[in-house]
Amino acid sequence: MKNTKIITVSLATALAIGAITANGVLVSADAEKGTIKVAASATPHAEILEEAKPILEKEGWDLEVTVFDDYVQPNLVVESGDFDANYFQHIPYLDNFNEEQGTHLVNAGGIHYEPFGIYPGTKKSLDELEDGDTIAVPNDTTNEARALLLLQDNGVITLKDGAGLEATVKDIEENPKNIKIEELEAAQVSRVKDEVAFVVLNGNYALQAGYSVSKDSIAHETSDSEAAKTYVNVIAVKEGNEESEAIKALVDTLKSDEIKDFINEKYDGAVIPFEDSADADADKEETADVTTDTETETTEEAAE
Repeated sequence: MKNTKIITVSLATALAIGAITANGVLVSADAEKGTIKVAASATPHAEILEEAKPILEKEGWDLEVTVFDDYVQPNLVVESGDFDANYFQHIPYLDNFNEEQGTHLVNAGGIHYEPFGIYPGTKKSLDELEDGDTIAVPNDTTNEARALLLLQDNGVITLKDGAGLEATVKDIEENPKNIKIEELEAAQVSRVKDEVAFVVLNGNYALQAGYSVSKDSIAHETSDSEAAKTYVNVIAVKEGNEESEAIKALVDTLKSDEIKDFINEKYDGAVIPFEDSADADADKEETADVTTDTETETTEEAAE
């Protein structure tokens, strides 16, 4: 009987303080804020969102994730207000969708990008490149441009000024080693790795080809590259909702150290957390604060 009373009192106390979720997480009553409904593609987006659920739950948010297998409905359900946000697309696709469909969706925050990388074929280092060697790249407009920009960033070729993300082989201005660029369908590029010096692939095809993105790539797009900034995968919301408390909580969680660590550990470099200038500034401020605190403590200790 005594044990029953203790359990009853403990439960009553817990309920007075807050609420216990289905997962056993105690949430402050003041922290119960509502539901965030997000439409997402399965990999890696929904997987990342699932990892964010318990973090948001502790803050009082119930994150509901619905997986879609197309790239149209996730935008339409956000436009209609049935969902609060979606997570599956990059900015060029979002902008084009708005233009074609008359929707009013905006980027609420960049979360990750899936980098292009240069991978070994018959050679293991770009220093081994010889006159007339061949490098295989995807032949579709977007992916070919990213491949060429990556080759330029690593000193293999030089493109005409302004070619940017519309670059083709016709925009190669300097090619000191007369490298032959073999253009193939994206899915075919990895299949010629034993016939060419190097292949340039995006993350998913690299994984399918058996490459370890983090260990095998000779070089890959960095978070400050033009391609990464352009093709960063974003949280999209209806215009006017990007500053709402729910969306800010969602974006902040997806950009948290916990989620960054999850992405880095799970995807072997095929998916990389996106660091924008605001993130970098925040990290600098945090480092500066820690440094200041340390200096203050040292001064106080010296004074003692």
